[in-house]
Amino acid sequence: MTMRRALFLIMLFVALGCAAQEVIRPVTSAYMIEGGSAHVTATYLSPLKQSGWHSALVYQRNQTMRFNPQRWEMELGGRIDFGRVRPDYRNAPIWDLTLNLSWGMLWRYDFAPGWRVLAGGYTDVTLGVLYASRNSNNPASAKASWTIGPRAGIRWSSRLGKIPLSVAYKGDIPLTGIFFCPEYGELYYEIMLGNRSGLVHGAWPGNFFRLRNLLSADFQFGGTTLRVGYRCDVESIKANGIINNALTHTAVFGIVSNWISLSPGRKVNPDAKIIY
Repeated sequence: MTMRRALFLIMLFVALGCAAQEVIRPVTSAYMIEGGSAHVTATYLSPLKQSGWHSALVYQRNQTMRFNPQRWEMELGGRIDFGRVRPDYRNAPIWDLTLNLSWGMLWRYDFAPGWRVLAGGYTDVTLGVLYASRNSNNPASAKASWTIGPRAGIRWSSRLGKIPLSVAYKGDIPLTGIFFCPEYGELYYEIMLGNRSGLVHGAWPGNFFRLRNLLSADFQFGGTTLRVGYRCDVESIKANGIINNALTHTAVFGIVSNWISLSPGRKVNPDAKIIY
């Protein structure tokens, strides 16, 4: 009797596994460009507040997680920021070039028809440089950081006439990490000669505050989705008597697409459940 029960349970588990519905997890990719204004204070290069223009190229990739596609999704992001600012008297411009790479996981929950809340965490790496074209002593200021923090958002889905519409807000703020900052007045030539003490600092909101906000609307036209939005990023970094503040306002335009990655020769099961 015990052997029969064991065989019955094995056959039951096999049947349930065969009958389990296949889940397909499409990848959602967004390609965006941003453009707007920037207001920067970088006291290593200049004590003056600078204003000018700011732009960015952004890539974002989302996919539900294999272990729980109904509740968890992964987000990869990369962006290149480029801009130029100068003082009010139109002299000594400062150029900005920054690369940011991020990875995060978000838990999602539909709390009402058409409404979804997302919450989780992320980590990112930032590398960049500020270059003052008319500063002979300290012409450049490097930017480097690795941070970890929470990320959250809310999304509302509906229709605008016959067009599917999704409006979303997402924000994140780092809570801990490390960042690079030289001593006040220290030349990078001195760092190259071996003066490397006090260059790496622990990050927390008191000395490394960065708040990113994105409000966007997606309009779906067949298989292509148009994204328009507004981004506001606030940054304040203080260490060694050096202050780096930045405020940017940019308009966002992009294309969002969904695609399925399949191994060669594999076909999509028409009975599979697709979770975007």
